[in-house]
Amino acid sequence: MLSRRNFLTGSAVALMGAAAVSGRTAAAAIPEAPTNVSPAMQPPIPPANGQAYQPVATLNGWTLPWRMNGEWKEFHLVAEEVAREIAPGMTARLWGYNGQTPGPTIEAVEGDKVRIFVTNKLPEHTTVHWHGMLLPNGMDGVGGLTQTHIEPGKTFVYEFLLKTSGTFMYHPHSDEMVQMAMGMMGTFVVHPKDPHYRPVDRDFAFIMSSYRFDPGTSLPQVTEMTDFNIWTFNARVFPGIDVLPVRQGDRVRIRIANLTMTNHPIHLHGHKFSVALTDGGWVPESAQWPDTTVDVPVGAIRAIEFVADAPGDWAFHCHKSHHTMNAMGHQVKNFIGVAERDLGKALSRAAPGAMAMGTDGMAMMGEMAMPLPDNTLPMMTGTGQFGAIEMGGMFTVVKVREDLVPGDYKDPGPYKNPPGTVAHEVQADAAGEPPRQPGTGASSGMKMPGMDMPGMKPGGH
Repeated sequence: MLSRRNFLTGSAVALMGAAAVSGRTAAAAIPEAPTNVSPAMQPPIPPANGQAYQPVATLNGWTLPWRMNGEWKEFHLVAEEVAREIAPGMTARLWGYNGQTPGPTIEAVEGDKVRIFVTNKLPEHTTVHWHGMLLPNGMDGVGGLTQTHIEPGKTFVYEFLLKTSGTFMYHPHSDEMVQMAMGMMGTFVVHPKDPHYRPVDRDFAFIMSSYRFDPGTSLPQVTEMTDFNIWTFNARVFPGIDVLPVRQGDRVRIRIANLTMTNHPIHLHGHKFSVALTDGGWVPESAQWPDTTVDVPVGAIRAIEFVADAPGDWAFHCHKSHHTMNAMGHQVKNFIGVAERDLGKALSRAAPGAMAMGTDGMAMMGEMAMPLPDNTLPMMTGTGQFGAIEMGGMFTVVKVREDLVPGDYKDPGPYKNPPGTVAHEVQADAAGEPPRQPGTGASSGMKMPGMDMPGMKPGGH
């Protein structure tokens, strides 16, 4: 639940550099740090004053409130241990900011002067790097290089001018392998100073992260380099990922950040889009091209834009198939095509009580109520109006509806397809032989003059 308390009141101390904040006077001037532990998307926060902009809706997340202190916008991040529900049935022990991982989205406007307080409640030191942002060297957040590390219990402050609009990230540059593997990351959105520049009707954001959990555990293996088994949008997996409700005809932007250990080809069904923005800046309209899949490299951001002109429930997912699975193991034996009865007999002799799985593929696993270790998700889960969806991991749905009102981000439920527009079964015997084009049909073979070849017998091979 979001706690704002007195966040929008009071004053703050003006400090120079990414310096430590200490003493009762300075501490009293630090703004409150709101927290949120709900895994549901919180309503976007429109600007209370200053430049207007379309606020961002963060999948399974929220926007960090801020206060004005003179000409400065002030925010307060708290680095701390968090409990994150990956999906119903699995909760992970991770690190994050202000009660969650990823941390809250920070929103501001090009030209703003921002002051961001960072309090460290972790068991080790940390920093915050403002990924992709152009700022003074001493604000870059690389521990040991541009600043001293923020020790446990200390509060530092970062101050800089937002020179350019765009989509950026924040994450530590202190014990980076461990801290990012534990979930320390967030999105930083800077809106254009001109509200008429590249306007959209709905603006979504999320960040991708990956983890390795052993069955029945809640703590990720932070030294893993390649064998990840939980792939997430904003530290959630399907069916726990928020849907993206969109009104038909809306111009939509989706900001996709990647802090996993591999690239992700993100694919949208039912629409074409263009890449409008990267963490390096806006892509000129003359340089954009239509596409339906965008590859998001490691440590990069891609923002896609499209007009939601096709009503329906449209899949939106990573196109690496094993990234749309939960708790995927790399040592599963392939028994496709093997008679299950014979396999079961052999397994029962070798390992009494063992079960043969996958003889007809993996879809059967979505229907099997197999016992699992506590705090472990099935590989494929989730249902729709037509049955099992057989997905997990990096998968959600863009729901385009004609009757959504502006600002409504509630799940509108399953799409009601017009009659006659859903694929359905036909009885092949009753349907008869399908019509053929004139001149087509069974071929008696190709006969070409001069092509008699010795050794070839009539009737094929």
